[in-house]
Amino acid sequence: MRYALIGCGMIAPNHIKAALETGLEIAALCDLVDENLQKTLALIPEEKRAGVRLYADHRRMLTEVRPELVALALGSGVKRAIACDCMAAGAHVIVEKPIALSLEEADAMIACAAENGVKLCVNHQLRFCPSVRALKAAAEDGSFGRMLHAAAQIRRNRGKAYFDAGKWRGTWKNDGGTLMNQCIHYTDLLGWVLGDVDEVFAYTDRLSHPYIEAEDMGLALVKFKSGAYAVVEGTVDVYPNNLSDSMAFFGENGTVSVSGKYLDQTERWQFGDGTASLADSLRKYAVEDMGTGHTPVYRDMIDAVQAGREPVCSGAEGRKALELVLGIYASAAAGKPVRFPLERGSTMDYVGRFDV
Repeated sequence: MRYALIGCGMIAPNHIKAALETGLEIAALCDLVDENLQKTLALIPEEKRAGVRLYADHRRMLTEVRPELVALALGSGVKRAIACDCMAAGAHVIVEKPIALSLEEADAMIACAAENGVKLCVNHQLRFCPSVRALKAAAEDGSFGRMLHAAAQIRRNRGKAYFDAGKWRGTWKNDGGTLMNQCIHYTDLLGWVLGDVDEVFAYTDRLSHPYIEAEDMGLALVKFKSGAYAVVEGTVDVYPNNLSDSMAFFGENGTVSVSGKYLDQTERWQFGDGTASLADSLRKYAVEDMGTGHTPVYRDMIDAVQAGREPVCSGAEGRKALELVLGIYASAAAGKPVRFPLERGSTMDYVGRFDV
């Protein structure tokens, strides 16, 4: 399958690694900065570089190379137009999270995929962690009993150097704040396990990063249509460095508490049926190891294209994660609960919110 990467910045090595590990034919790289192109090209084995074409213009690349699969590793504010250009050219598309920064843009991308008969995938790679897949299976087969509540804690440090490295970071137009950037993988998992959101009440603030536009801290209480609840805590204000990300799920007959980069460090994994460890659940549900990082997302997308099914992290699924964060923003700005589904929503609704 001919593959192209658009956007050769900091996350590009993850995409190249996944493309190589899944046997894709890397046909083209595209970026406005030649230095980025050269650094990314150097990641490809020397014997394969001769077949890789370099572009600054993605439209020219689409016409000349005609890739079958394109990954977009771009600032969130520019995804819609480029993704739709790729899909209109007949390419299946993987986009970095979040799918977009407004529901209107997300809907346009989903519609474009349907109109052109191609697949759209959002890179929510934590769904493929073995622990998360076992957790999802336990929720689906009733091992938890009735789901009661959950918690997600994302406690990180991001200083001025991080934001200076990408001027789009922390802006409402191209990024959003910590909830949209650092936390959206975890809000995605909450919805994936607990279902559709009913209502959100939240606070957000910019406490220690006066040089960015968006929030550096967010706290939210989420009520799901199932009757379950969740608490979200996200911050990039932790001194002096990151604490481990963590999630916990509580049901009538089960408790799971996990942490770590791949959510594979277990504080508790226990169910009323006698399951007492993550290893027990991995065996029970025959969870296969699909790799870590971006690779399992690529594997799933390739299989979805070949099998004619939707990818696990489809455009519609990515939209749900976006809607939850936008709902948190809306509640925090209004100072009251917000009901779902949202009629509309965009990060641009909050320009200037913390500037007074």
